[in-house]
Amino acid sequence: MGIFSRTRDIIAANVTDLLDKAEDPAKMIRMIILEMEETLVEVRASAARTIADQKEMRRHIAKLEKLQESWTEKAELALSKDREDLAKAALVERQKAADMAEQLAAEIAVLDEALRGSEEDITKLQNKLREARTRQNSIVTRLESANNRVKMREIYAGSKMQDAFSRFDLMERRVDLAEGRADAMGLGATAKTLEEEIAELKSNEKVEADLAALKARIGKDS
Repeated sequence: MGIFSRTRDIIAANVTDLLDKAEDPAKMIRMIILEMEETLVEVRASAARTIADQKEMRRHIAKLEKLQESWTEKAELALSKDREDLAKAALVERQKAADMAEQLAAEIAVLDEALRGSEEDITKLQNKLREARTRQNSIVTRLESANNRVKMREIYAGSKMQDAFSRFDLMERRVDLAEGRADAMGLGATAKTLEEEIAELKSNEKVEADLAALKARIGKDS
């Protein structure tokens, strides 16, 4: 069963209200768009039939106009031969053709009015369809965003994420221990004992004395 009874209901419909009342807005908007598209196809098909009918009627009118001309010529010929009775009968036939042409012209005018109505309906249906498609894009985007948020929350709160962070913590702890061992191995290598520092001082004094003696000798030689 359709949502709308057809064209007028669609044109008068408030898409927002329909979606607000729907249990499944995504499904509802798809149904609305489908019915709008089907209705638009039907209205266009009806307009196409109306245009075809008008063309056929105009061709018939053209034939009737030629027929009227023919009966006029026949009436003139009959009068020229003093056959007033035949002229009168020809004029009667001409009038029948004229009446039929007038009737067809009136029907074309009615179809013109119907065609203008169809054109207005098509424009309004297209506007409604654009509105519905815009709402559909908005709904799909919102649903995708909501689903993605749910998935991300499930991931953050899930056991896999917790296990992964636990492993990261363990790896960081292992790195800390490795760095600690490396730092500890370098502590004893750089420290000097008291004897080593005193021996270094004595060595420095000897070097200074040798340097002074060398300077003195060079000065004497000069």
